Amino acid sequence: MKTLDQNALRSVVEKVLADLGKAPAAAPAPAPAPAAAPAAADGKKCGCACNGSGKGKEGVFGCVDLAAEAAHDSFLQLKKLGVEGRRRAIEIVKGICAANKEEWGRFEMAETKIGRLDHKIAKLDIMDRVPGVEWLRPDAMSGDSGIMLEEYAPYGVVGAILPVTHSVPTLTGNVINMVAAGNAIVFNPHPGGAKSAAMAVREYNRAIKRELGIENLICTIEEPSIESFDLICKNDHIAIMAITGGPAVVKAAMKSGKRSICAGPGNPVVVVDETADLARAARAIIEGAAFDNNLLCIGEKAVFVVGSVFSRFCEELQKAGAGRLNSAQLDRLTNEAFSFEGKGGGCAQAVLNRELIGADAAVLAAKAGASFSNKVELVFAETDADHPYVQKEQMMPMLPIVAVPDFETAVREAKRAEHNYRHSAIIHSTNVDHMTHMAREMDTTIFVKNGACVTGLGLGGEGYLSYSIATTTGEGITTPKTFTRIRRCVMVENLRII
Repeated sequence: MKTLDQNALRSVVEKVLADLGKAPAAAPAPAPAPAAAPAAADGKKCGCACNGSGKGKEGVFGCVDLAAEAAHDSFLQLKKLGVEGRRRAIEIVKGICAANKEEWGRFEMAETKIGRLDHKIAKLDIMDRVPGVEWLRPDAMSGDSGIMLEEYAPYGVVGAILPVTHSVPTLTGNVINMVAAGNAIVFNPHPGGAKSAAMAVREYNRAIKRELGIENLICTIEEPSIESFDLICKNDHIAIMAITGGPAVVKAAMKSGKRSICAGPGNPVVVVDETADLARAARAIIEGAAFDNNLLCIGEKAVFVVGSVFSRFCEELQKAGAGRLNSAQLDRLTNEAFSFEGKGGGCAQAVLNRELIGADAAVLAAKAGASFSNKVELVFAETDADHPYVQKEQMMPMLPIVAVPDFETAVREAKRAEHNYRHSAIIHSTNVDHMTHMAREMDTTIFVKNGACVTGLGLGGEGYLSYSIATTTGEGITTPKTFTRIRRCVMVENLRII
């Protein structure tokens, strides 16, 4: 197996944690390796510095090696129960999540302190939209030479990284997809959401053990760290990685030597052209950008509006309930939301104030020196195309609105602001040629026409739900198929009955 460069790994992971406001403490010097790792209480051994002390309970482990071994044992048990066993397991998970949505939403809100409580609960109330075993129908071919059958087989154990923005929702959606595919999982959550992840894992495992007799099908690291991430990347029991996070952690995972399914960064952009239903566009944009205070990776982050309808569109935003900041208020908020490092102090040197990520619109308004009704869920302001709020993925309920002379310029500037992440883009238009042109130019994984960003995940539009969207590695919105390997069986000159 490829050995990770420890210094490079530490550097990129420290950057990720620091970016999200959770910079880790300096790691202690590694303990000398023992001649032989002692056995844990259940007789299992590990090869790491915990010396077998990281034994888990109900899926929550202090040691990656023991977690991975326990997950592998559970994978073998699940395999014996067949597809029906997988179906029952994910039904258990969906039922428990729905039953605990309010308690878990409050817990995660208290732990992470970002977003909105009502939307934290709402994200846990829609797990029935995540696809299950029904997505794994086999493919077959039949001809003069016999038959061919291809089926979707599990990898075994998936190592999964969780974001702080949606800890329990991402964990639960991943469990449904990965267990439906026949896998067990070891999660390394973001430190800021680790307690929420552990809470859900315990409840899921208790119920799965009670109903199916399998322990530790879903495992998580109780105190995730740079070291635990490194060990997950190295562990032989873990066959594949699934990453929901920023560019640094994605880069580290892709150097691990394992196949990695990576949901990278996004900066979703919106174009409003002169043919759009402006009132409808305003309502849709507020619905998407205000959801959970714009923590969604698909959430509208910048809007480019053709100049001939710019003033009317801004009026429609205000009519729909958004609060407008003037230029002085925008400047005040920008100075609070960003610091500027390096020469020039321009957008390229802008560093986001992580304390304002997921903050309420009222908090942002107060920072700007503005005052709006408590009902205002989103604030907006006119900016230029190079403003930090346009060019940075800022995850706040504050939308920069950019006036452009024409549709072609709107698409060009939107593409520049999206930074070729190829994540998500939205258009409001009744011109089919415009829709087609923008879709081809943006080349994003999700492209929404005349709807809120959330319709791209089947919420108000057609489709299915997943909280992991593999943009970097190209798998797209993840399903059970994403976490399978294709196996082919051929019968020569037989079984064809035609």
